[in-house]
Amino acid sequence: MSAIEIARLAVTIIFAVLCVALTVIILMQEGKSAGLGSIAGAADTYWGKNKGRSMEGKMVRITAVMVVLFFVISLVLNISSFG
Repeated sequence: MSAIEIARLAVTIIFAVLCVALTVIILMQEGKSAGLGSIAGAADTYWGKNKGRSMEGKMVRITAVMVVLFFVISLVLNISSFG
């Protein structure tokens, strides 16, 4: 096996792991609907104001990073298949 084939295999394995991890983290997140609490104006709670610093906010940022990695790696794998 040449170095290029080993590198391609490593990137493909990383891509597969990233796909599974991205699926799991997306399924772990809550929906964006505010629910019935927003009807009565209960959306301005401590949880609503500090959601960016919570675990849910961290999961949203991690998801965004993983999506960017997903697109970059998929482009790299696709470009290298034409070379």
